[in-house]
Amino acid sequence: MPSSALRRALTDTGEPPLRPLPDEVSELLEELAAPPRLAAHLRAVHDVAWSLADWLEKHHPEVGFDREAALFGAAVHDIGKTIHREELSGPGSAHEQAGYELLVSQGIDANRARFARTHAAWGADVGIEDLLVSIADKVWKAKRVTDLEQLLVDRLAVASGQPPWEVFLTLDDLLDRIAAAADGRLAFQASHPVDG
Repeated sequence: MPSSALRRALTDTGEPPLRPLPDEVSELLEELAAPPRLAAHLRAVHDVAWSLADWLEKHHPEVGFDREAALFGAAVHDIGKTIHREELSGPGSAHEQAGYELLVSQGIDANRARFARTHAAWGADVGIEDLLVSIADKVWKAKRVTDLEQLLVDRLAVASGQPPWEVFLTLDDLLDRIAAAADGRLAFQASHPVDG
């Protein structure tokens, strides 16, 4: 049975209100006795990824992407921190490969598990879904990463035929709106204990 602190992190509404994680992910976090703060973080990033996916579908319907995979990826990207708990409150990247291996060991397809590895190491060879997860993992706390955002702009400009500056303007507007609510998401995360 999950701790009451973990259950609260998975179910509290938050301010701004955060969407719940997919049931599959909540059940996995409960099974792993995940730290409540990790569950809160995953909810914040998942919620932002949802907004990014909505924007992409509305503004770039010509771009084919796997919305479900991106949302799943956002919901599990840091799951390796159930193993490397020291990385919940400090730097480190050991959770990335560990998260991938953990997900695969739990029967998650390697293609879906990849987000545990790709969320912090983006490049020209990653998919749109990976870029959405990476951006969500930054902008949820109002961090903007120019190189990362430019990768997405370039992909969308090629796919849509729009000039990159035009793509950038609409994306920048969205990211500014998301970043404006960062204090609420940060407070939500901080209100949940590292140990539960």
